[in-house]
Amino acid sequence: MRLLIVGSLEGHMITAGKIAFERGAKVATVDDVDHAMSSLRTGNGADLLMVDINLDIDKLCKHLDAERFSVPVIACGIGTQPSKAGDAIRSGAKEYIPLPPDAELIAAVLAAVTEETTSLIYKDPAMAAVIRLAEQIAPSDASILVTGESGTGKEVMSRYLHSKSKRAKSNFISINCAAIPENLLESELFGHEKGAFTGALSRRIGKFEEAHGGTLLLDEISEMHPRLQAKLLRAVQEREIDRVGGNKSIKVDFRLLATSNRNMEEEVRKGNFREDLYFRLNVVTIDMPSLRDRPLDIEILADHFLTKYAESNGIAKPAITPEAMAQLMQHHWRGNVRELENTMHRAVLLSRDNLVGPEAILLTGASFAPAPAAPQSQGYPTAQAAAPQVPPVQPAPSGNGVPEKALVGRTVADVEKDLILNTLQHCLGNRTHAATILGISIRTLRNKLKIYSDDGTEITSPGRGVESYSPSF
Repeated sequence: MRLLIVGSLEGHMITAGKIAFERGAKVATVDDVDHAMSSLRTGNGADLLMVDINLDIDKLCKHLDAERFSVPVIACGIGTQPSKAGDAIRSGAKEYIPLPPDAELIAAVLAAVTEETTSLIYKDPAMAAVIRLAEQIAPSDASILVTGESGTGKEVMSRYLHSKSKRAKSNFISINCAAIPENLLESELFGHEKGAFTGALSRRIGKFEEAHGGTLLLDEISEMHPRLQAKLLRAVQEREIDRVGGNKSIKVDFRLLATSNRNMEEEVRKGNFREDLYFRLNVVTIDMPSLRDRPLDIEILADHFLTKYAESNGIAKPAITPEAMAQLMQHHWRGNVRELENTMHRAVLLSRDNLVGPEAILLTGASFAPAPAAPQSQGYPTAQAAAPQVPPVQPAPSGNGVPEKALVGRTVADVEKDLILNTLQHCLGNRTHAATILGISIRTLRNKLKIYSDDGTEITSPGRGVESYSPSF
């Protein structure tokens, strides 16, 4: 746990740092926002920022977003300052802590950050087997590939592996390869020198150097462009990297973890992923089971999320009725644990009389589906319970008289496909404009279009024509 304290507040921030240090955190201090950003750029890193409320927290949060530093900010001020605290939270701070610091409050904040990133909650045998494998291989330095559907907890498993490794006291650095545009990902991974490209106003240490001595997680590695895969292979093989714009190699010591929600062997066969890199990464594979394959965990996870969101919303934890639990047990959970967490968050907000009933369980889409028999828990119906019937909805005419598909009863993937293709047609086939309107990267758009083209869908080409997908556009 790396804590960066920004500001002083008459010495109270230093006291807070001493409390955090006594609780096991690595603590560093800087005077202001500019020095905080400089510290992050030079690879010191942080898992949490505690910031003097009198500093420009809005500026700090904007810098963090612009430079893609994903680190929570906690604002701190002397006594209760509702107006300033509200401004800080609206700017992006996660919480406000009054000073002088309370030791238990500081400990609770540190514990919450640690629990959020490394906690694995389970009792189903399917998940227990995965945990046993993880604990067996965690102490080694072997590269590990964590696979599984979206929402199964691949990043949480990766952090768990780090916490059980001999590198646990060193940095855990994570980067999402799908969330960063291709032209920026190289700089994020390998760093850059001042003047290496337009906008490179100062040297920045990349994730490999930041992870020196610790663990580097490449999240959704299957989204990485083949050109970068070649450079990554060298880093994995030689344990050395070159900064963008640099002229000398830098030795790095790291343990590599990677995740993917795709079939990696299929990606290799299609030519989307280098075979030599795949075998370098795939020393050991941990396959995270879907939530529908670990039904005994639904109940304890639901209870965990009820507790979490009741506390975060400052209300008493509601009880869940047997009828509501029955709905959870028979749902198909296409979004896995992430979908369950969102469902329980809504349930806390919609609970009445301190009870979560069926009316508070708003499940996404019509994804109820029969599933194999699952062990029953405390008398709740299992996944074989009859699913509610969704009445068919007839297509409704649009404003121009052309029938449009109704939303109810359709999958999210189907609606997403229509949205992407219609937006592309609206933009006369211009991929860049369509990606901007959709709020996704051009690479993500291209990947989606390739999937649709492979399924036989015609794709709008620039100028409203129709084309088959080609990786050259």
